[in-house]
Amino acid sequence: MHAERLIEPLNIRPGLTAIIGGGGKTTLLYALAETLKNRGSVIVTTSAKIRRPEHLPVADPATPEALQAALQAASPLCLGSPRPEGKLAAPTLPFGALVRAADYVLVEADGSKGLPAKAHAPHEPPIPAEAERVILVLGADAFGQPIARVCHRPELFAQRAGTGPDALLTPALWARVIQSEGYGNMIYVNKCETPDQWAAAETLASLLPQPVVAGSLRRWLFRALG
Repeated sequence: MHAERLIEPLNIRPGLTAIIGGGGKTTLLYALAETLKNRGSVIVTTSAKIRRPEHLPVADPATPEALQAALQAASPLCLGSPRPEGKLAAPTLPFGALVRAADYVLVEADGSKGLPAKAHAPHEPPIPAEAERVILVLGADAFGQPIARVCHRPELFAQRAGTGPDALLTPALWARVIQSEGYGNMIYVNKCETPDQWAAAETLASLLPQPVVAGSLRRWLFRALG
């Protein structure tokens, strides 16, 4: 596994990185944790809710001292408060304490019901104030599909795109929603598997001011587009 294939295009640096959007947030979260573990200590957590990972130790220390001890025992380390439904919510310690304790803090800061695209309600996404990098993840499999089928909060997405929920999702419509919401200082278009999907990602990149990286976590292939 060549970490630079993922880390360098996304410009991941020490500090807190928040991941929002849809189309592979959780997969990206754990891929980053795996590639960063040789560069320093890594905390994986959430400001929303995530499923409890089976491949990482999970803790919810109540003090900075307990956190340091947990990190010395295991890194990457997943932090979160257990919820009755079996998921993890935000950890007990504030995010500032996490940043002081670990070299890299990776936060899944959104939910999309497993869909590749979403529009954000007024209370979303819960991005920690400490976030230096906010990666907005999009699923390329949404291109050319009806908004109603592939978007979380489709009516809101269509409203911000200036169209109806039955319209096909084009790069231009997606760019309109991204710009209207203003979230993300890095765009990652995941699931680029076909020439048409790569072309759509390139068109999207040409319409946005933020840097755009496209790729496939399944194929471990990434390319900066703009």
